[in-house]
Amino acid sequence: MKLDVFFAKHPVFRTGEISAFLEKNASANLSTRKALLTHHIKTGRILRIRRGLYAVVPPGVAPRDLVIDPYLLAGKITDDAILGYHTALEAHGRAYSVFRHFTYFTRRNLGRGFEFQGITYQGVSFPKVLRDSGQEDMLVGKQDRAGLDIRVTKLERSFVDVLDRPTLSGSWEEIWRSLESIEFLNPDLVLEYLTILGNATTAAKAGFFLEQNQDSLMVDDETLSKIQSLCPTSPHYMDRNFPSEGKLLPRWNLIVPSAVIEREWEEIG
Repeated sequence: MKLDVFFAKHPVFRTGEISAFLEKNASANLSTRKALLTHHIKTGRILRIRRGLYAVVPPGVAPRDLVIDPYLLAGKITDDAILGYHTALEAHGRAYSVFRHFTYFTRRNLGRGFEFQGITYQGVSFPKVLRDSGQEDMLVGKQDRAGLDIRVTKLERSFVDVLDRPTLSGSWEEIWRSLESIEFLNPDLVLEYLTILGNATTAAKAGFFLEQNQDSLMVDDETLSKIQSLCPTSPHYMDRNFPSEGKLLPRWNLIVPSAVIEREWEEIG
């Protein structure tokens, strides 16, 4: 059956994908396509994850026992999904901890997110400057998951994004330990992305981190100076939740929590 060909190549799929396949290979009648989809759900051949999103159930596996790759699922939730923030670091194998909360960029209606198999999936909007300039796909790569390509922000963008919206990636310990596991960053790409974002505080955070890890990441002084030129002209808090526990770093005009400067988590560990 032609539909088996589709199932073999699409372990997770959206309604639009199977509709396009059926229209081309089976039936152009919308009612017939809906009936086929309903039939395969009832027989346990496919599992409905949420409205418009399905997974193929392999022979001999009960739908309730099906385990779905969460990265693949997150990358297929919308037709424009891009894994980002801590989820991107996990996909690159550069996260200190494994989260059960997956974050993806999308231009679509974000809604409230949803939970499936104990994992929460939440869409977030692209930074406004990227939306306005049509650069949502900047520094985005592909990863193969079960034969399907999903899109993931590259390490240079993931590095900056995590610092830009740290609340999406856990504690500062989690962020710092995760970013310190990165073995290589292209400093020119980091600088380019920071310039486009135009967020002075984010530039200061990035400059501070790169200065701390200048040798291991092989960041030259010229790059640090260029990042410094993007920083605030007056002191900004790295984290406003710690207004009285920070230290001002004049080079970056950044007030950094003492716990981050002193790496207090290492004392606990």
